[in-house]
Amino acid sequence: MAKRVLVSGGAGYIGSHVTVELINAGYEVVVADNMSNCDMTCFEGVKKITGRDDIPFFEIDCCDYEAVEKLFAENSIDAVIHFAAYKAVGESVAQPIKYYRNNLVSFLNILEVAKAKGGCNVLFSSSATVYGEAENLPVTEQTPRLPATSPYGNTKQMCEDILRDSVAAYDGVKGIALRYFNPIGAHPSALIGELPRGVPNNLVPFITQTAIGKRKQLSVFGNDYDTHDGTGVRDYIHVVDLAKGHVAAVKYATATLGCDVFNLGTGTGYSVLDMVKAFETANNIPVPYEIAPRRPGDIDECYADPTRAYEILGWKAEYGIEDMCRDANNWQSKNPNGFEA
Repeated sequence: MAKRVLVSGGAGYIGSHVTVELINAGYEVVVADNMSNCDMTCFEGVKKITGRDDIPFFEIDCCDYEAVEKLFAENSIDAVIHFAAYKAVGESVAQPIKYYRNNLVSFLNILEVAKAKGGCNVLFSSSATVYGEAENLPVTEQTPRLPATSPYGNTKQMCEDILRDSVAAYDGVKGIALRYFNPIGAHPSALIGELPRGVPNNLVPFITQTAIGKRKQLSVFGNDYDTHDGTGVRDYIHVVDLAKGHVAAVKYATATLGCDVFNLGTGTGYSVLDMVKAFETANNIPVPYEIAPRRPGDIDECYADPTRAYEILGWKAEYGIEDMCRDANNWQSKNPNGFEA
């Protein structure tokens, strides 16, 4: 198997959970992050969970080609899982150049260095946004990608294309695009989790911050979508399940050639109000909310058909929606001020 895995953006929410599961599976892990949307909280949590104080950490920006080149040269990287990207849909609509520059340049640098060193397994953190407003649900990996509804989604589509073309052109470069649906929750230890800076862009941190009194009420962005209760429907997946999917994908990439793509989701869609009710039930805490205007770039609903990941990677989600809500609240309760502390 690949011996040493670089996790770019590895001090963040998803990257920290993936680092834990990789180490638990016996991989050597190198973490790189520019700390633009996190601090060392999660990385320190990773060390506590794994009992490892010797995890190599490099504070670099993947948009800096020379820094990426030096990182590869000094650490003999066998595989990369690339998380180092901006991810807020609404912000991408307001600041498209910021998103195109960071998300494309950082990934291009990873691929170019991988090519220059003679090859590497490259796993790309993609998204269900590549499907756009899909005509048929659930979406499979064969569902046509429709025009992206935001610059963020467009960068994911473009990076998938760049990965596919690079694998076809360069010997030794292998790739997998993992299309995430909506990662939520936290490690059951409550030592790592999601702590966004400022106003959250994702639903569950907004719910948890409301539940602990940090925010007066939850803003539900739109109640006129074509769904069972008028609020947007998404496929929410526990971040630990998602992390284990990456371990399965690294193992698969090592043993195969070419480029592939997998959905990582549960196969079940929940609305915003479904999530509020599940959180209240799991934690016995009321979550006051108000209906706010729709956000630009949001769609009615999207949820996965994860069959292919199960059949080929041997992976499937195991946590239920109340598990996700319980772990998210446990983490938030123990870290009420997050990265603002």
